[in-house]
Amino acid sequence: MLACAAGWIVFINVWTVVRFWQDKMRAVEGRRRIPEAVLLRMALLGGTPGAFLARRAFRHKTRKEPFSTSLMLIAAIQIGAGGTLLLF
Repeated sequence: MLACAAGWIVFINVWTVVRFWQDKMRAVEGRRRIPEAVLLRMALLGGTPGAFLARRAFRHKTRKEPFSTSLMLIAAIQIGAGGTLLLF
């Protein structure tokens, strides 16, 4: 079970970084973008570290509101849930 969870975390974070990069390239090229809801959903599914890494690496969506606030809220909820799980 732990190996499956670790595999999922690696997969979703790599995929999140790829999708942020694709969205950045589409923005530069003036093409249709990946919806912010899709990027936030990927973070919600466990890709939050990948989302923060991609934002920094690609300088993408760093000042965009309410996207930034939503991503921070997702991260806070995940940290709180993780902390709660460690207590029990």
